[in-house]
Amino acid sequence: MKKILAFLMVLGFASSSCEPDDICDPNTPTTPRMLIQFYDFNNPSAKKTVTNLKVIGEGMSEGVVLNPSASGEDKYLTNDDHVLLPLNTDTDQVKYKFIINYGDKNPLLVNEDNLEFNYTRENLYVSRACGFKTIFNLKSTDPFILTDSKPADQMWIRYARVMQNNITYENETIIKIFF
Repeated sequence: MKKILAFLMVLGFASSSCEPDDICDPNTPTTPRMLIQFYDFNNPSAKKTVTNLKVIGEGMSEGVVLNPSASGEDKYLTNDDHVLLPLNTDTDQVKYKFIINYGDKNPLLVNEDNLEFNYTRENLYVSRACGFKTIFNLKSTDPFILTDSKPADQMWIRYARVMQNNITYENETIIKIFF
């Protein structure tokens, strides 16, 4: 009887200590954001710093501000010559407002342009701990639509170019914006 009880105890301890490690490694690539780089329209090979640019997704009230003035109003800061924007994992389209000179005291200097991105999605299994990630492919025809805000003013984005349609990693430039 003692041997059976000891065997059951050892079996119980052995089975209770076998738990899977369900922690997703932070270095595991997950759903990528889209990298947009800013360039000088007059010197297309030179990156250009953007100051006081606010990017707001459709239906959102807060946004990302690049190189904000001393106000420090927004908590999401990015580099001064690029921004990483998330794409919607539930639909094949996302719209963003790009507002330059955001927060300027002269409202005539504030200029808003709209970019709508069109893409397809593919869900890929990463692991049990990390689950799935979504990769995106910009559509070959009309990957984006650039429009002016209402009321229309002169667009500050002079030209945008798709560098790569497949969005699988965050370190690859997808769109170049020239202004």
